[in-house]
Amino acid sequence: MRRNQLTFAVILLPLDYLALLAAAITAYRLRFETFVGIRPAISLIAYSEFLAAAALIALGYLAIFALTGLYTIERPRRILEESVKVVSACTLGVMGLIILVFFRGELFTSRFVVLAAWLISIAYVIVERLLVRLVNRQLLKRGIGARRAIVVGGNDRATEAIVAEFSRNPELGYRIVKRFSRWDISTAAEAAALCEKDGAEELFVTDPDTGKDAMQSLIEFAEDRHLTFRYAADTLAAHAALMSTTIAGIPVIEVKRTRLEGWGRVYKRLFDVIASIVLIILTSPFMLLAAIAVKLDSKGPVIFKNERVGHEGRRFKAFKFRSMRSDLSVGEQFAGQQAALDLEKKLIEERGIKAGPVYKIKDDPRVTRVGRFIRRFSIDELPQFFNVLIGDMSLVGPRPHQPREVEKYERHHRRVLMIRPGITGLAQVSGRSDLSFEDEVRLDTFYIENWTPLMDVAIVFKTPFAVLSKKGAY
Repeated sequence: MRRNQLTFAVILLPLDYLALLAAAITAYRLRFETFVGIRPAISLIAYSEFLAAAALIALGYLAIFALTGLYTIERPRRILEESVKVVSACTLGVMGLIILVFFRGELFTSRFVVLAAWLISIAYVIVERLLVRLVNRQLLKRGIGARRAIVVGGNDRATEAIVAEFSRNPELGYRIVKRFSRWDISTAAEAAALCEKDGAEELFVTDPDTGKDAMQSLIEFAEDRHLTFRYAADTLAAHAALMSTTIAGIPVIEVKRTRLEGWGRVYKRLFDVIASIVLIILTSPFMLLAAIAVKLDSKGPVIFKNERVGHEGRRFKAFKFRSMRSDLSVGEQFAGQQAALDLEKKLIEERGIKAGPVYKIKDDPRVTRVGRFIRRFSIDELPQFFNVLIGDMSLVGPRPHQPREVEKYERHHRRVLMIRPGITGLAQVSGRSDLSFEDEVRLDTFYIENWTPLMDVAIVFKTPFAVLSKKGAY
């Protein structure tokens, strides 16, 4: 999913709303200010009442716009196609308004206002969207927001046509950083270097006749580096595909890695921001008490900034209340790191209770008295609500791990890095620390592939019960 498309789809929401509101205000002023001398109004609705009603009706129009596909971002639409959709959506909206006027005659007494608002809203929304499209096109022509793509394809017709189309039409949003005529070990190494150097975002296989083994290798390469994977489909695949577009007349399919793309990402981020603000306010007394207790119990900083690996392998500092002695803690903010690392390695060997790349130490002697209590009830993780607010984490998602743990991941483990890590998740409410790492990955993968907003709500509400049960807490 091109981030540029998503950004402008989100921008359209408030702009559409303002255009609809402006259309209503224009219709009102035309009737009750401009034309009142030509044809006196039988009755006059107060401007403040009219504006309040128009604001609510405009929200209903946005819902109709969404249902008619005006905010879909799977593929760019032609101007004519989009204009037809706007006319259809505004017509549905005015039909609903006419029905509302019929049952509530006191809402609008002027048929002119209703009909004028219908025509003006169509004009305003189409013009507004054309201006947005123009701005987007100009930005893409300058390379702003364009997707950096690696193209794999020989001299076949499909490859030549697609590459030529990208060159002729920069507004499609692609900038080719490298084109490979074949895919083998050497080209894979070169492509990996390009991902590191130029930040390639997409892998585009343009030859429909790419062999099965090569295609599997390309898919694995894209998954390992969190690249969007698109391929030019043959005739059979194009007919079978549910989601495809055409570029230069060639059917192109995007492999969807998760439902958390497009509007799913927007919904989840809004949920995170609103919920984290509410939870910060609700838990602030507990965080204040925990901070005081940590400070009084042992020397050292109250907040432990633990480096973790998040979305697409990006590193960030996860905030936690310090639960260990400072002189034995591992982290950049503490002194004596080599000794602390040696001790931790020894404890993992002697008291480790978890197999796989992620370690868990039972009865860790480094934990303070207060630390043991706040760990028991996950109070130490409350500061991570601030990680959610600033966008490093999500409320719900796979747990973030340390870089040295992620380095030991097998290839299929890296799928959990496709989305933002979470404070809680499906794995946490299904067993907490009792689950094996493979079981955690399996549950996290299920969550990534089957995410819904209701799933997030259900996991959030289940989390306190998982925390209060002693199961898996060390």
